[in-house]
Amino acid sequence: MNITEIKERGLEFEQLGRLPQDILEFIYEQKLFKLFTANELGGKNLDLVEGIKVFQQIAALDGNVGWLVTIGTGGNAFIPAFSQEMCERIFSPKEAVIAGSGYPTGIAIKVEGGYVVTGQWKYCSGSDYATTFTMNCLIEQNGMKTENIISCSLDRQDVEVLHDWRAMGLKATASHTIRVNNVWIPQEATFQIGTIRNNYGNSVHTFPFTTFAEASFLSVCLGITENLLEEAFILIKQRNHAANRTERMGALQFLFMQQQKHFKQCEQQFYTTLSGYWQKHQQDQSLTEEELMQFTQMSKEIAAACIEIANKLIRNLGMDAITETSRLNRIWRNLYTAAQHGFLTP
Repeated sequence: MNITEIKERGLEFEQLGRLPQDILEFIYEQKLFKLFTANELGGKNLDLVEGIKVFQQIAALDGNVGWLVTIGTGGNAFIPAFSQEMCERIFSPKEAVIAGSGYPTGIAIKVEGGYVVTGQWKYCSGSDYATTFTMNCLIEQNGMKTENIISCSLDRQDVEVLHDWRAMGLKATASHTIRVNNVWIPQEATFQIGTIRNNYGNSVHTFPFTTFAEASFLSVCLGITENLLEEAFILIKQRNHAANRTERMGALQFLFMQQQKHFKQCEQQFYTTLSGYWQKHQQDQSLTEEELMQFTQMSKEIAAACIEIANKLIRNLGMDAITETSRLNRIWRNLYTAAQHGFLTP
């Protein structure tokens, strides 16, 4: 399959409500869910900035695919936290991919040798093809619910997927709710981010997790905005050929150039900052609290700028902007949905 084919099939993905099998096969072949996975586990073992650029490149083809590659690769962050045996079992298969939630909306009752888990977790992107699910639970011990959180991993067959994803965009991400009812999890299937229990980790896995997540989701927004700018340019060019109102077309072209310039500035700021942070991390220099907060603020501001760029163009692009099946409208809805993630909202 040619990678540019992804761009042509966005409407198909949206109407299907998930990625077709041939697209998933392409992702497995290209190891796109394993960008930060060790070579020994069948991964590409990229460095942080390389991987983040791949997220943007894929999202520039289609927001759904970009989002799912980003979420799937995000599960690589848990690699160091499992025993070697568990790690190999979860991450080695070619189709291995994690879906799940970081919100502690489940209960894990402590029993001998592990936990009994019950709960429901929303927004588990990729839930229709995930091989492993991860979820956070509050621990209940001796009949008392505590504030302590445990992260759990479960095989697909132990998890019920509720097909309830109804967002206006990213419709093919299968970001459904999952449900687990009284399932026993052995101690070895639980984990804590930040602990190192095997040798498969790399320096991406020790990079601050929140900053990693912010960079990941922002790169998807940048990719979708890039796609929107391309589509807007095509429409403006088409109108130029058909229009008699040269004054209006000149104003529209000027507006486009302004927004494109603004986008390039945001993109450059993001990658310059991220590269600087990554370089420090590789030199074993800790990032300060202030630097982490600055990155959070920048991520939110650039996500807001992406929305603003899109809206300024949308207001000037007529019926294509509001026709649900048009490519422009689909890209716009995907951007709004991606930018609504908790890491990027004000």
